[in-house]
Amino acid sequence: MNQHNKIILMVCLLLSGVYTSAQQITQTFTARILSNGQPVPSATIRLKNQVMHSKQDGSFIFMAVPGSTIHVEISAIGAKTLKQKVDLTNSNSSPVIFHLEKDEKQLEEVNVIGRTESQEVNRQAYNVTSIDAKSLYNTTLDLSHALDRVSGVRVRESGGVGSNFNFSLNGFSGNRVRFFLDGVPIDDLGSSFQINNIPINFAERVEVYKGVVPIWLGSDALGGAVNIVTGVKAQNYLDVSYSYGSFNTHRSVINAGLTSSSGLTFQLSAFQNYSDNNYTITVDASDIKTGAYSPNTKLKRFHDQYHNETVVAKVGVMNKAYADQLLVGLTVGGNYKEIQTGARMVSVFGARHRRGNLLMPSINYKKNNVFTKGLDLAVTGNYNFGKERNIDTVFARFDWFGDSILYSGPGGESSRSLYEYNNNNGLASATANYHLSAGQELTLNNVFNTFNRKGEDKLKPNDINNKIPRKRNKNVLGIGYRYELDEKISVSIFGKHFMQHATSGVVTSDTEPNNGYRTIEKTISKFGYGFATSYFINPNLQLKASYEKSARLPESNELFGDVENLEGNFDLKPESSDNVNIGAQYTFSINKDHLLSLSGNMIYRYATDYIYWTLNNNQSRYVLSNLDGVSNIGGDAELRYSFKDLFTAGANFTYQNVRNEQKYELNYTGISPVYHDRIPNLPYAFGNADASFFIKDLGGKGNTLSLGYNLLYVHQFYLYWPSRGGSDGKYHVPEQLAHDANITYGIKNGRYNFALECKNLTDANLYDNFSLQKPSRGFFFKVRYFINKS
Repeated sequence: MNQHNKIILMVCLLLSGVYTSAQQITQTFTARILSNGQPVPSATIRLKNQVMHSKQDGSFIFMAVPGSTIHVEISAIGAKTLKQKVDLTNSNSSPVIFHLEKDEKQLEEVNVIGRTESQEVNRQAYNVTSIDAKSLYNTTLDLSHALDRVSGVRVRESGGVGSNFNFSLNGFSGNRVRFFLDGVPIDDLGSSFQINNIPINFAERVEVYKGVVPIWLGSDALGGAVNIVTGVKAQNYLDVSYSYGSFNTHRSVINAGLTSSSGLTFQLSAFQNYSDNNYTITVDASDIKTGAYSPNTKLKRFHDQYHNETVVAKVGVMNKAYADQLLVGLTVGGNYKEIQTGARMVSVFGARHRRGNLLMPSINYKKNNVFTKGLDLAVTGNYNFGKERNIDTVFARFDWFGDSILYSGPGGESSRSLYEYNNNNGLASATANYHLSAGQELTLNNVFNTFNRKGEDKLKPNDINNKIPRKRNKNVLGIGYRYELDEKISVSIFGKHFMQHATSGVVTSDTEPNNGYRTIEKTISKFGYGFATSYFINPNLQLKASYEKSARLPESNELFGDVENLEGNFDLKPESSDNVNIGAQYTFSINKDHLLSLSGNMIYRYATDYIYWTLNNNQSRYVLSNLDGVSNIGGDAELRYSFKDLFTAGANFTYQNVRNEQKYELNYTGISPVYHDRIPNLPYAFGNADASFFIKDLGGKGNTLSLGYNLLYVHQFYLYWPSRGGSDGKYHVPEQLAHDANITYGIKNGRYNFALECKNLTDANLYDNFSLQKPSRGFFFKVRYFINKS
């Protein structure tokens, strides 16, 4: 069966669901759950033989016969169970409002591991892990380091604060994993807004979808997706924090919200990072003036300063007749990064640097029951006017001692440049959910993205390469159907269409028309489809299975390069992959004091036209190419334990066997020597462990002292193909074992918080990438103030 027939079959299935729903004599009603005037998300609603959960805004819909009487039971963490009889009128124009009372006793007894919003996300049919970011607010973690503790995730950094990073999820890395902010793609936002410079306090939770991606996250995510959920709250609150630590590192965060009784709301998030990154490294150094060679010398990095500042402001209205949420926003940011090394530490720089800024207006609109009952609509738009600058102008060479000599060559430490460019990109997305009946939902999602890089080099005003167009338009369309029965069975099926049109050029000569280059264009069209299903054997034991035929289109930096360490390749083919997930999770308690949670997942991936990174011939930059096929069979497992609200501990481990399936190579006779080789420069075995102790009411009621520990382990892996080169000449990235510890003291139920952290406790030499050493031992102190008024 070809792809078109499969799409037609799936659409027929969707339409049959619509037809079945049309036979119902019932009507759709909307309801909302409030507590002290605030919405209650993730509440459990029992109505006849139906079980459902409220959304983030406390709303839910149900089907019933107009004029009938229904009996509803509603329960939520920290609230008294509500049992209420409701007489339904023949008109369903106004939502039914339910009011829950707080249960103070239950609030005090809530366990460390409970049915929070993150736990509700984890109960989806997809292979998903949700991090409760609020539990990490007193740490100095950014989003990337928080994600690095999730099973299946590996975040590799080239250095300290603000360094380049590579995000890997179940063996698929880089652009194969897409990032979203409240469900909206955040591709191509530049260096001022990346997960390794966004503090954990920016988010309420972070959702990691492994392999199969839900339809409402509209993107060509081949290996998975990460959704950063900030949560627009109709509350008045202020959350301010500041931290200082080793290597002259400063971080500060402000989150504030103000909502009037009329529904006017203002949201502000601002954060700042600064570090000299002058940590100690062990390196083979040569004196550039005398030529004296000093192996295994301990020196400090001297040209690695980084700082960034970002403000996200939104103003609008909530809970109006014409909009549940209408927000106009502006994101402004800037960053400065000194570049200490190339792709390896043998290349040392002393003046090269880059700058970037971000200026992005946005609009967000949400309305439930728009046009008709049961139809929810969300529309988002933004456009980035940001600029990036790459500056490499000196006529000098540096060594690791910080000394330099004049250099009479063409200039520049890498390639003389004063290049300034705009990575202008815009995005428009729309998602419509239609509730066919209780437990049935039809979703339509479309995301359009445009990219246009324009730049000039003031040192090379006539360089033809800077005149070549670099444009890309991408559209992702998806349709899906979801069916749920009680809280036991969930089934989702979906189809996707991906389209991309890119424009670039090839340099010919100055005598040719069009300023010395020939325009080239490429259009790509791909289809994808899949399903996700789960079954609860009992309320604590869930089985999951999912499959997706996914595709990924080459990204702008892969097509055009990143101007720093990556060369573009306009001839790259789109990737395709078959992704299979099978998993289970089980939670049980012993004597109500001990709670255990176990989860495990098996994965299978087979990708064709796999986009592969490797170093160029002089090992100074990365280049890209396609491999015919790559397979991955692996899995991950996690165990968590808690004792009352006094202690919690957990551990996870990931194994991924990513292999080369390209049997023949160009210009090589016979079977490739690296056929079935493990993909090089990719971790394949790693894990995390953590433990925390809590001492309640220390120094006063509502005060809590916590002691925490975290361990990261990464097994060594080869830099190049294992089957090439002798055993003595094979480079590898060494085993990594990192220990972190922290102590936190919260006063007055978390209003005032003080934390002390030690990272890399044993001062080990840590490497995520070959020859690029990570920071040595560091100490950090953080103070945080939080107040919230309903």
